[in-house]
Amino acid sequence: MSFLKKILAEKQSEVAMLRGRYTESDFSNSPFYNKPTLSLINEIQNSACPVLIAEVKKASPSKGLLRENFNHIDIARSYFAGGASAISVLTDRKFFQGDISFLTDIAEFKTKPILRKDFIIDDCQILEARAAGADAILLISEAMTTEKIASLTKCAHRLGLEVLLELHSIDQLNKIDFSLNRLIGVNNRNLRTFETNIETTLTARKELPPDILLVSESGIAGRDAVHRVIDAGCDAVLVGEHFMRQENIDAALAEFMGWLDY
Repeated sequence: MSFLKKILAEKQSEVAMLRGRYTESDFSNSPFYNKPTLSLINEIQNSACPVLIAEVKKASPSKGLLRENFNHIDIARSYFAGGASAISVLTDRKFFQGDISFLTDIAEFKTKPILRKDFIIDDCQILEARAAGADAILLISEAMTTEKIASLTKCAHRLGLEVLLELHSIDQLNKIDFSLNRLIGVNNRNLRTFETNIETTLTARKELPPDILLVSESGIAGRDAVHRVIDAGCDAVLVGEHFMRQENIDAALAEFMGWLDY
């Protein structure tokens, strides 16, 4: 069984438990559920230079624990103060040691959009994201069919959430309705080998419609990598591991912001 299939099997179990525990009315009673959301798309479009989506990420399946003194609230405060245009929050428990509570805690003091990053395969996870204070969700094209991408995207839009649709290969392009999904993430990590290669973004940019907003994800840890994806036409970068491994996140963030504005 591939790693993605293993994760999706776990998510099916999680969804079953979520549906058994909560109804839509339970989610709608959350203080965040009916609050206006913040637009990630506007943050990207209104910026004079490519923007940073900084990620709160405790661990990864391939590299284990990324930060010993992990405190999601302190990290998020540093990101907001340091100029990140949005924050991505890993909420998967089993594989990334995240939690939906991380999202809710950060939503209490957010000043920029928050993206729920998880393996979302069902409407109830989107309801949960809205109730937890998310402004956007991640969908992974390799995890679903064309019809499912459209269905979950429309569900998110009905709830006032934006969607970052992620792909790992240009083989996924034929699944996407670009009139519905305008915000596209290209993940540079190979799902089979876990190796990262910036060329994945560069190749995808040539095949994508020119008017979509493009986010490059994974393996962006230095100035050269940042400049390569910017020169290729990226509008944003999503970066987590680079910051998680820094002793001083504030200093690393200040340096990174300088790389974006060149």
